[in-house]
Amino acid sequence: MLRREECSIPAVHALHLAELIERWGVAADELFAGLGIQKDALADPAQRISIPVVEELVARARSLTGEPGLGFYLGLQMRISSHGYLGFAAMAASTVGEALELACRFAPTRTTALGLRLDVDGDTASLVIEERVPLGSAEDVIILCLLVGIRQIGDALTGRALEGFADVRFPEPEYAKRFQSRMGGRLRFGQPAHRLVFDASVLNLPLVMADPAALRLAREQCERELDAHGFTRHFSARTRGFLSVEGGGFRSLDEVAALLHVSPRTLKRRLASEGAAFSDLLDEERRQRALLLLRSPELSLESIADLLGYSDVANFTRAFRRWTGLTPGAFRRGGGIL
Repeated sequence: MLRREECSIPAVHALHLAELIERWGVAADELFAGLGIQKDALADPAQRISIPVVEELVARARSLTGEPGLGFYLGLQMRISSHGYLGFAAMAASTVGEALELACRFAPTRTTALGLRLDVDGDTASLVIEERVPLGSAEDVIILCLLVGIRQIGDALTGRALEGFADVRFPEPEYAKRFQSRMGGRLRFGQPAHRLVFDASVLNLPLVMADPAALRLAREQCERELDAHGFTRHFSARTRGFLSVEGGGFRSLDEVAALLHVSPRTLKRRLASEGAAFSDLLDEERRQRALLLLRSPELSLESIADLLGYSDVANFTRAFRRWTGLTPGAFRRGGGIL
């Protein structure tokens, strides 16, 4: 299981936060005091900050500015160039669909705390943001920043205002009412997943900056970055990326094998060579999903059991007790802390 302390994001995002709060007259030195962070070093692509430090920075920024809705402002100023070679690859793609597929594949080069998944069901497409570790009190800022930012970038890359709506798992914060118009009034809270939902025809829209030569170079660099992080070598990590199904539930071994373009037997053999088994990966994915869902108070235990693929609450409770030594109810009463 990933640990929050081991997950990080590029430090340039802390620079964007510092630049944002200057609008409220707050100096970067106040934001970074005591954290060993130098503003001048944040633009270095090699610099990263851990998720616990991100949570502290968000809490400080909110306190210093008195503005709880910083995620919306950060999303509105998001630049695709802030996402390194992944951003350049997406920008040079030929269509929206190709850009999103690149984003999903190479998201681990930016952070392991979050994953992206593109689902298409008939005429509807969804870009799902998956939390791999708890984001704590910074969840709403990070998720809303991404949802607003991705929409902004989509409008810029296609040269048109894209239609659709956004879902988030957490309850509606009081400040959100001030920003609903920015999302066309189509932002829904307390939903099963963090996602952007839109007509599947959008995937075929051409991008105004499509450049096959630039795409090839950027993609090659993204592949090198994936390899440097070990993601192309670890088949188990790729398998985990395909386990979840939009709206809840998980894929079978045969379904994941098909998505990875290997036979079920080859998938089992490749996993075994890494000391892993499909059933263990599925169990761990269920565990992590359960921990996240139980932190959403608006979801009943019945709903969570169903989303995790259990036939009833009793089976879910037995599994959760095996994972954690606690019942789901006890975990919730303890504030979602193990």
